[in-house]
Parts: sequence; structure tokens; C-alpha cells
Amino acid sequence: MNYREVTTTGEYLARLETGADWRAEIEALDADVDADAAWFAAMGAVQDAELWFYDQDSCEYQSMTFDEPLEVASCVGNVSLLDGDRFAHTHAVLSRPSGQALAGHLDSATVWAGEVHLRAFEGELEREYDDTTELDLWL
Repeated sequence: MNYREVTTTGEYLARLETGADWRAEIEALDADVDADAAWFAAMGAVQDAELWFYDQDSCEYQSMTFDEPLEVASCVGNVSLLDGDRFAHTHAVLSRPSGQALAGHLDSATVWAGEVHLRAFEGELEREYDDTTELDLWL
């Protein structure tokens, strides 16, 4: 296990813009507050979404696209640097009107309404390629 202590430099609440890309809005917030490392939680609703599932056997992402209104029942993630750019690693549980849950790595989604709590950390987290999982991981 790798770990390190982090120091919080600020906490921010934000409302995402309707029609914007969910993940890009979180990355923009992170850039606005000049944080190279952060943790966030969010909720709201989206007009569509692309979720990814990481297949551990093939070490590849499988894409699932939903072109329908969905509730963002839960959304958590972190922001770190990937190849020098801010990257919001975002996981979400989305729900249909029936209550059916859809979950995975949120690649993109069009915001209907969204609220985010972002906790920024001092310093930076850099993602690096991990040979075992074939993923870009931090620490």
C-alpha cells in the first residue's frame, strides 16, 4: 500500500452549468482554484452519459452510452495530473425514473443540474502507469 498525508488548502461548493460537460466542469473548477490535487463529491442530474467499465481480464475500458435523462444519485472522484493536465477521475451512480441504477467511470455527461463539493490539497498528485493493472494511478 502507498499512502501519504495531505493538507487541505481550501473547500469549495459549486453549481455546474446546464448544458456543460460534467467532468469538464469539475476540471475547470479545479483549475480556477489552482489545485493540482483534490477530492470531490457531487449530485444532480444529466441529460445523457457515457460510462466506462474496466474489464480486468482484457485491461480495457468498455463503453456504455445512455441518451436519456438520469439522476446523479452519487458521484465521487479525485483530480490529479495526467500527462501534465488536470484529470477528474470520476465515478458515478446514475438512476433511471424506474429506480434502476447505472454505475461506472463517468467519462462524459451533459449537465442538467449539478452541485459539487471540492476539497483541494496542497501539492500535486501525478498519475503514472501501473504495470500490474495497466491503469494510470496516483501516489
